[in-house]
Amino acid sequence: MAPLLSKLSETLSCAQSQEELVRPLLEMLQQVAQLESTYLTRIDLEQDLQQVLYACNTQQMQIPEGLSVQWSDTLCKRALSEGRMCTMNVQECWADSQAAQALGIRTYVSAPVRLSDGVVYGTLCAASGNEASLPPGTEAILQLFAKLIGQHVEREILVRQLQERNAQLTHLALTDPLTQLPNRAALLDELQRLLSRAQRSNGCVLVAFVDLDGFKQVNDTYGHAVGDELLRTVAQRLQDSLRSGDMVARMGGDEFVMVTPGPDQDIPQTLQAVACRLRTASACDIALANDKLLHYSGASIGLAHVPGTCSLDDALQQADSAMYADKQRRRMSGVAPQCPR
Repeated sequence: MAPLLSKLSETLSCAQSQEELVRPLLEMLQQVAQLESTYLTRIDLEQDLQQVLYACNTQQMQIPEGLSVQWSDTLCKRALSEGRMCTMNVQECWADSQAAQALGIRTYVSAPVRLSDGVVYGTLCAASGNEASLPPGTEAILQLFAKLIGQHVEREILVRQLQERNAQLTHLALTDPLTQLPNRAALLDELQRLLSRAQRSNGCVLVAFVDLDGFKQVNDTYGHAVGDELLRTVAQRLQDSLRSGDMVARMGGDEFVMVTPGPDQDIPQTLQAVACRLRTASACDIALANDKLLHYSGASIGLAHVPGTCSLDDALQQADSAMYADKQRRRMSGVAPQCPR
């Protein structure tokens, strides 16, 4: 018993995954029960299936991992229903079980693996093709191991739920709720990453500031619902216009920023192409009442091609200044959102 307790203690302290816990337990259970096969199953009641997750086979009987059988035909189902842990004469007691006949099981012992709410996760089993008597204490050890596995499964479920929740919270913290684009915090993280990488490689970063001209007029004239729809539409069109390595975010209000690794050559032509792409993406039609349309002519665009040594604030300031210069040019030319017709 002492070697068993020592190995059990080591397993419990070292196991980081279900497999790392279960496989040693199956080996220990086989030594205690002195049966040919020990295995852990998972039960899917909705699909009426039982699957062997892990197995320890030492003699002629082979219980294959991954084996799936109809739950309603299994020995485990019968044992749970009848409250019977151990059966020495399976083929006489449950002669109608096709799975038992196919596997040649004559001696069988199992315990349910339950979660804290009583739900049966699976079963921990030992089986043999020969009639055999269980050594004293086998059933107690089987129940103990089943309980340990159930507790570990529940911890894994809890950890997975926490990870999923943390991922959701992280997404919410870095996402603009109206447009579902990355928000200012996410943008600053990405811009800093691009600047650091550009500094290491002696490269540059392209920062594009997008400001929706006349947005306040749209809100004042047509209401905030139309303004919100304009922001969502432009955000989606900007997102759809992105290329590999680009990121666009909503800075707040009617301002968006795109960042991407800067070009190493043909810089003027590239900047002109990017400005054209973003301006085209920001122009759209918004449906109004009475089948009318708001023809929105697009945004002012400011581009900054900055080295990796540039600071976050300076990179954004350069793009912002370029945007205001573009806005002034557009204002002088009379470009504005067109009224519905």
